[in-house]
Amino acid sequence: MSAADELEDSAAPLIEHLTELRNRLIRSLIAFIIGMVICFTVWNPIFNFLTQPLCRALELEGQDCGLIFIALEEGFFVAIQISLLGGLALSFPVISYQMWRFVAPGLYKSEKGAFLPFLVASPFMFFLGAAFAYYVITPLAFDFFLGFQQGEIAAEGDVTTEAAGLLFQGSAKAYLNLTIKFIVAFGLCFQLPVLLTLMGKAGLVSAAGLRNTRKYAVVGILLMAALATPPDVVSQVILFVVVYGLYEISIQLVARVEAKRLAQLRAEGVVGEDEDIHGNPLDEDPR
Repeated sequence: MSAADELEDSAAPLIEHLTELRNRLIRSLIAFIIGMVICFTVWNPIFNFLTQPLCRALELEGQDCGLIFIALEEGFFVAIQISLLGGLALSFPVISYQMWRFVAPGLYKSEKGAFLPFLVASPFMFFLGAAFAYYVITPLAFDFFLGFQQGEIAAEGDVTTEAAGLLFQGSAKAYLNLTIKFIVAFGLCFQLPVLLTLMGKAGLVSAAGLRNTRKYAVVGILLMAALATPPDVVSQVILFVVVYGLYEISIQLVARVEAKRLAQLRAEGVVGEDEDIHGNPLDEDPR
């Protein structure tokens, strides 16, 4: 076979893969647009749902729940922002399926069985983190922020004087941006066990390595808690405890992955009974 024929044969599969990728992307885009249109028709109920933590916090302060538009076009862009976020959430199963259908033919059967659970666990953990942010963190954050309000009347003995009032009159767009920031940030934080376990399965991290870097992880989680939450101790401590708990769970999951791989390698005779997963002699010290 000539060099030109070999080049033509190698180019054909590439064109087929690019065509397949284009078709998968088009289907994903269509699913996203359909989800976006659906959410645009019901953006107001979705916005009302997202404002419930704020409304409960304002009710405790004895205030009416209401947000304002500070720009003429702000209401439209709020609806678009909700539609984009909701469309992505609705179309995510379809997008994930299209990604899986594109990648799966190039994987071995064992690799498919290993990758599929992570594809399912990732959206579940994201929505779990988003729910934690919505039901736990945002009420604490809004209570903290509303605590800086002050009334317009100040009484000093028998004399009543006027004082500068600080009352919340929030922008709908600014509130939505803050709420989405919390939801997305916590959704991503809850991906930690999925990410580390997948990296452990690929051999990029080990349970021993994660244990040895625990002190650095604590510092990193503390910094992340300080940046991702308002400056009140309660919400920061809650976020630190949750994320650090996820880190410890990740260590146990990686250890289980390593134990299964070690058992398989020993059954295949690749490593001995007195060797670890890398073929190194086991430490005789049980500690």
